Amino acid sequence: MRTLDWKKYLFVLIITTLVFFTALFMSDKINEQRFAELQDIENRIATDIVSLETQFDLLEELSCTDIDEKTVLSKELDSLAQRLAFTEGQVGADNPEVVRLKRSYTLLQIKDYLLMKKVSEKCSLDPIFIFYFYSNEGNCENCDREGHVLTFMREKYPQLRVYSFDYNLDLSALDTLITISDVRNELPALVIQGNTYYGFQSVEAIENVLPLESLQTATSTARGDLN
Repeated sequence: MRTLDWKKYLFVLIITTLVFFTALFMSDKINEQRFAELQDIENRIATDIVSLETQFDLLEELSCTDIDEKTVLSKELDSLAQRLAFTEGQVGADNPEVVRLKRSYTLLQIKDYLLMKKVSEKCSLDPIFIFYFYSNEGNCENCDREGHVLTFMREKYPQLRVYSFDYNLDLSALDTLITISDVRNELPALVIQGNTYYGFQSVEAIENVLPLESLQTATSTARGDLN
């Protein structure tokens, strides 16, 4: 009877060991595939960054007849943001590669803002800038809601230039921007036309402080109110 029990336990141990190592093997394969996909996304982001930086140099050479509010890089930056958000969702906001890519993306946004200011002065354009400061550290309950509102606003008013910044990102250029804009760590925070607004802002609240007469509504916008 004891021999039978010993054989039974040995059999269970062998089966359990096989199941464990099979699961471990499959997990390693899945992780390898996931990291390969992330590496591909990173390579595409790196290519986009080089392309965008080249466009910055080229756009400075354009005449005013070749440029308007939509010419500079908002669409490309939006695409870059979506890829970065996907990568961040896969591996986490604290992943070193995600932090590195977010730094590059943040610098591109600041470059886009500075270039658009130069273009505006040169070509008598009147873009409207919104700086959106958020946090991924779990102490910003309304940051996701505010992000959805701003996505809607950007689609409704293509002339809006919305820049999103992780307030706690370790980047000297961002620190300088925060200092110049005089933004406190009370998030979410919006800087609209030089004025700072703290806490969640609805679509209606943002529209109340925008010069709507100078904004064109996108004809394709047919979404409901996000207030």
